[in-house]
Amino acid sequence: GHRLTGLTVSGGAVTGVEAESPNGRCLLSADTVILAPGHSARDTFAMLREAGVPMEKKKFAVGVRVEHRQRDISLSQYGPAWEKLPPSDYKLACHLPDGRSAFTFCVCPGGQVVAAASEQGGVVTNGMSLRARDGENINGGLLVGVGPEDFPGDDALSGVRFQEQWERAAFRLGGGSFRAPAQRVEDFLRNRPSEGSGAVAPTYRPGVVWTGLSPCLPGYVTGALCQALPLLDRKLRGFAAPDAVLTGVETRSSSPVRILRDEKYQSLLRGLYPCGEGAGYAGGIVSAAVDGIRVAEAVASSM
Repeated sequence: GHRLTGLTVSGGAVTGVEAESPNGRCLLSADTVILAPGHSARDTFAMLREAGVPMEKKKFAVGVRVEHRQRDISLSQYGPAWEKLPPSDYKLACHLPDGRSAFTFCVCPGGQVVAAASEQGGVVTNGMSLRARDGENINGGLLVGVGPEDFPGDDALSGVRFQEQWERAAFRLGGGSFRAPAQRVEDFLRNRPSEGSGAVAPTYRPGVVWTGLSPCLPGYVTGALCQALPLLDRKLRGFAAPDAVLTGVETRSSSPVRILRDEKYQSLLRGLYPCGEGAGYAGGIVSAAVDGIRVAEAVASSM
């Protein structure tokens, strides 16, 4: 119920944090602050920039969620014994002639595509599985790497604006009601809008709008995905199945910002320890946890 709104600083070192709570504004004194904001804390990134905390834009990846029937992927991976084995997952990647790469990320066997927007006017997708992994479909992020050269402007938050641009485009394409734009793989590869689902029923809620995805992704991303799908299908038969569903957009693969720190894990603002995925030093749950351990050790050794 509290929100970080500012830092108090004296002599180049942090002396506390300002926060808003249900009972109003409060000030917490501290000479050590571990800052683990998460990769979508855009208000925090803006506050840190205004406070003069050094940061830079960084690479991440954008794309879609790709959804198949779980039985088809398990059959392709396991063969006829698939029903006797746990739901299969996959991990695929390819390098393309233009130097970009496409890869799968955060694959969710027996799972569902979920809404992950954190602000009004944008559509963002993600994926999850329940513990039983017994859903009809499997989904995963199908992403293309992007970097600072792709972002509008030169400041540290240009990657944030890049994300916002395509999230808002997806919101408009979905009709402005947080429904997500979706397209069958066959139609995507033929550059024609989809009019409905085939064998794969999309799991995204509150629902999808069948359309073409090109208005809500950069042309070089849709082009890379068109090249990648047939290549990935060679590695996993059925990955580019005509009725597989692409749901857009996935833009939050990792943080668009890196909050700079030294070899002792501190910012130039002494006492501030940027940590985890939102600070730009991890790319998922496990790596963020490892970074948290390292930062905790650094704090302990400084005392």
